[in-house]
Amino acid sequence: MKIAISGTYSAGKTSTVMALSRYAGVPRTLARTIREILPEAVPGKALSEVTPAEFLQLMLRRHTERVAAEALLGEHFISDGSSLQEWLYGAGRVIHGMNPNATAGNAGGLAVVQEEEMAFFAKVVDQYALALQQHVKKTYDAYVHLEHELPIAADGHRPMNEGFRATIDTMMLRTLDELEIPYHIVRGTMPERLTHICELFGLEPVMDMDEAIDLARQDYDAQDFRLETERLAPAA
Repeated sequence: MKIAISGTYSAGKTSTVMALSRYAGVPRTLARTIREILPEAVPGKALSEVTPAEFLQLMLRRHTERVAAEALLGEHFISDGSSLQEWLYGAGRVIHGMNPNATAGNAGGLAVVQEEEMAFFAKVVDQYALALQQHVKKTYDAYVHLEHELPIAADGHRPMNEGFRATIDTMMLRTLDELEIPYHIVRGTMPERLTHICELFGLEPVMDMDEAIDLARQDYDAQDFRLETERLAPAA
């Protein structure tokens, strides 16, 4: 079974996927994060600074790397997000602006002015949606959607506001309904999440839960959390 774990920024997707993979012995997809892609795609810029055209490049790179990672694992894996995230983060910027941090003080976190460039960006994002939704429909058997129970992590990387996060959540669940992909909303502590997900899909634990969570925490802490502007682009 191919399961995607979805949710917005700071919902705990990555830590949940790492813990579930350890606990149930199911492989997880490994693809580069935006932090890792940005120095190569848009050298010297933070995510909050990219233009609409540059964001389209990031969407394409992230999607193709996801697809490559999925292909390596065959018919049984857990995915940290899915290509719907790439489309939704673009669609959310049409509504909330390219830098949602900058619109956080507006009513609903909405962008006030839609410039001509953003109008074209919106049309391209809509076309990307067709391809990405078709891919997701063919790829995943089910989704687990994590409610955003935690505050947004102020890590200096993720341009975000609460309106943006609510928009992404709403659009994600509506799209899964339209695609007729089964999904389950999961909440709670990490042990509660792992127990619920395993019960939903009949996954059998392969190790003690506390041990799995501890190993997942080590996996998470081993990531490189430097900002994209602190990283060097790979040598040509």
